[in-house]
Amino acid sequence: MILFGPSGNSESFYADGFTSTLDAPGWLKKKGLNAYEYSFGRGINLSLETAARLGDAMAKEGIRLSVHAPYYINLANPDPEKRKGSLTYILESARRAHGLNADRVVVHVGAPMKLERSEALKNCREGLRTARKMLDDNGLSAIYLCPETMGKKGQIGDLEETLLLCQMEERFIPCLDFAHIHALGQGRLNNTEDFAKVLDIAESMLGRERMRNMHVHFSTIEYTAAGEKRHRTFAEKEYGPRFEHLAPLLKERQYTPRIICECKGTMAEDAAEMKKIWEAL
Repeated sequence: MILFGPSGNSESFYADGFTSTLDAPGWLKKKGLNAYEYSFGRGINLSLETAARLGDAMAKEGIRLSVHAPYYINLANPDPEKRKGSLTYILESARRAHGLNADRVVVHVGAPMKLERSEALKNCREGLRTARKMLDDNGLSAIYLCPETMGKKGQIGDLEETLLLCQMEERFIPCLDFAHIHALGQGRLNNTEDFAKVLDIAESMLGRERMRNMHVHFSTIEYTAAGEKRHRTFAEKEYGPRFEHLAPLLKERQYTPRIICECKGTMAEDAAEMKKIWEAL
């Protein structure tokens, strides 16, 4: 079963008079959504007690949760102490994920800074191995780590790099952010054939069975020569990529991903639109 949901709360959630994410489960269910990604992008500010309350409420509504670790994690950092801090952020994100009954933590692995890209990627590989061990040592072995494809040239995590990281460990689930792939490729995804090429590369590196359960971020995006600039909405027709080009491939290949919408301000509405496109197939 494919799951659809937003990353965080849409503007309409607050326009409807809600102020707390504890109100989100019922609101999401009314929209027909069954997934939600709680973002710690700008900091981990959720208590374990509140995480447990929210996790229980989401479970009652049949909504599966994932977590996004802080954006400022950098496992490539040449400073060992700062790499250690990044590992702590992953561990604390996983602790909240456990409290939320979430099973996936999405991670931006980092940026080269002054390192050669190959050396930075090596640090990221070692960092993810260490993070996996830390989770195991803290009773969090049920939590999957999801390295994400990134949208800027100055970041580690193009498609091939992300898949290489996931090759290390069966419990690493690739997070394919198709907006980032589109932006980094300067408008790479314009039709079903373009999406098929991406999935073919992923399957060649990880196998179809592993890819069936991938984590997906989807939105339209604005980009420059350097890559990602900002996420946009489905209503802005001048921006891609478009989910109607991916949906037939998911059906044809019998994929069952969790699809999280990251459109700017309309993530729940656009997640519902993706679900509608899927159901129409």
